[in-house]
Parts: sequence; C-alpha cells; structure tokens
Amino acid sequence: MKKKQVVVRREIPQRISCGTSAVRSMRYGECQKNHAASVGRYVVDGCREFMASGGEGTSEALICAACGCHRNFHKKEVEAAEVVFERPPPT
Repeated sequence: MKKKQVVVRREIPQRISCGTSAVRSMRYGECQKNHAASVGRYVVDGCREFMASGGEGTSEALICAACGCHRNFHKKEVEAAEVVFERPPPT
C-alpha cells in the first residue's frame, strides 16, 4: 500500500506600498541535512523534495515523509511573486 504524499506550497501575502500587495509562492526542495557532521564529514540522504507527513496546521506538517527530518533542513525556494494592485476606497 502506497502512502499518500503531500507537497507543501505556501502563499504569503506581503504589503509593498499603499494599494499594492505581492503573493509569493514558496516550496521546499532537496534536503540539506548533514548526517555525518558528528564525524567531520558531509553526507546528505538524497531526499529531493519536502513532502509533509501530516495535514496543514498539525505538527506532522513540519516533518518530511520521505526522510523524516524537519522542514528547516530543506532548501527554501521562493517562486515568482505576483503583484496585485488594489484601488483605495473612494473618499
């Protein structure tokens, strides 16, 4: 039986100036955790992309289903920002 895998993508709204805002899409790529740091070497496990092991809003959403490490060890990739222009309400 294959386990359901979920790739986490977050959209973060960010205010730029009066009347505009940007939405950045984030994804988490390959794992960069050094598994041989205790012996003075550099070895990664080869996990290519973060897959959350739980639903959004749970503590399992921060753990990778493929390699078992925390999301912070995965490379954070910010995709293109989408700028949204909003008209201010008439005064």
